[in-house]
Amino acid sequence: MVQSISDSKKSIVFDLYYKEKLSVKEIAEHFKVSADAATFFVRKHNIKRRTQAEARAVWFDKQKPSFTKRKLNSDSLKELAVIGAMLYWGEGYKGNDKLPAHIVDFANSDHKMILLFLRFLRSVFILDEKKFRVYLYCYSNQDISKIINFWSKITEIPKNQFTKPYVKNDFKVTANKMPYGLIHVRYSDKKLLLEIKSMIESYVKKYA
Repeated sequence: MVQSISDSKKSIVFDLYYKEKLSVKEIAEHFKVSADAATFFVRKHNIKRRTQAEARAVWFDKQKPSFTKRKLNSDSLKELAVIGAMLYWGEGYKGNDKLPAHIVDFANSDHKMILLFLRFLRSVFILDEKKFRVYLYCYSNQDISKIINFWSKITEIPKNQFTKPYVKNDFKVTANKMPYGLIHVRYSDKKLLLEIKSMIESYVKKYA
């Protein structure tokens, strides 16, 4: 292993760090030196290090998404894309300054709305089905096993991808308004969330 990075490589290191967004560790691997040698070089030449937030952003950009967006090459797909984006605008969690969103999270008690949103996801995108999770909200006077079976059949998501349900004990007569409780359909990929939010912004700008 080479002991240090030559000073003549300064411009190359600058390009690797700032343009290609390599980390100091990756720069060390590029030059076949130790991480300490790369860190020493960066400090010696006053190369401004990324903040933690900047480093996380670079890491996130490099992550391969778990989905592929299909070409919207038919009227039905275009229509479904608009419907799904608007459904998420109304019923999906989009995050805020205090509680940022990192996953797709669509909640509803209406099975037809859940079906339509899932049809949007599975038709507009090619997804990793294993990244789906379902979180059930129901009352203690309801048959939880029966409800999970119902939603698993409706969503075509296996029961082993259902997380521990939230069971509310102080049930009221109004619980009958949600005979199958309420579920959150979640897909764990922030890049999919950002894509859906981008679609929402595009449609709002075009039609609102």
